[in-house]
Order: sequence, then C-alpha cells, then structure tokens
Amino acid sequence: MVYLGADHRGFSLKEELKKYLDQKGYEYRDLGNVEYDPDDDYPDFVFPVANQVADGESDHRGIVICGSGVGACVAANKIKGVRAGLVMSPEQAVKAREDDDVNILCLSADFEAREAVYEVVEAFLNTDFSNAARHIRRLEKIANREEVVG
Repeated sequence: MVYLGADHRGFSLKEELKKYLDQKGYEYRDLGNVEYDPDDDYPDFVFPVANQVADGESDHRGIVICGSGVGACVAANKIKGVRAGLVMSPEQAVKAREDDDVNILCLSADFEAREAVYEVVEAFLNTDFSNAARHIRRLEKIANREEVVG
C-alpha cells in the first residue's frame, strides 16, 4: 500500500502520480488534499500519511509532496517510526531504501524534474532494504533516540 499526501503546491504532481500508479497497478490511498486549496498546509496531509506508514505493515510506504519537499520531509520525520527522505534521483532513491530503509518518499513539486519523478517513484517502490548489519545498527541508534525523545 502506498499512501499519498500533498498540499496545494504538490497537488498537481500528486494527481499525476495517481494516474501513473493506476497504470502500473499499484495500490494506493490518497489522504489529501483531495481538491486544490491555495491556503492549505502541508502538515495537514503529511501527518496522516506518516501515521499510516508508522502504524501499518512493513511494506506500507508513503509519498508526500510540497513545494520544496523539505517541509513535508521535516513534518513526516516527526512521527516515530518514519524514515522520510527528500529524493531527487532514482539512484538516490535506491540508496535511501537500501541503506536507510526510507519508508516515506518526499518529493519537491517545484524543483523535481517531472520526467525523473516516475523513475524516482519506481526506484523507491521497487527497492528493498539491504538488511546489512551496519545499516541495521545505524537504524537501531535512530530508533533508540526516538525512544529517548518520545
């Protein structure tokens, strides 16, 4: 399952991605915004995606979009169990999944090259975590810090 969320600046790209995901046969759920609203705020759509990914099964992933991608990434990473990354290339998406087990892909509607978005999404959805001991060790340190901070 792929959960989607975007504010007004990411709305158009989210709608394009839904068509792409339909064509590729991916199961997804759009958590908003479901209509263009120039006054909406990205946390209102990022938090529901992050909560679903953090509470869901290990194969659940999220894609969140705002103008720069940075705000969506910051917001998503506030939810315990989320590992969100702002990704700009397919190669970066592969490394984000293999090394960091990123479970939410953050996209920039303003700076991401449209022609690369689908390749980034494919790399994100089709790459598995490596399960290498060094990566597990690093992710455990992050998870332990989440426990301290709460």
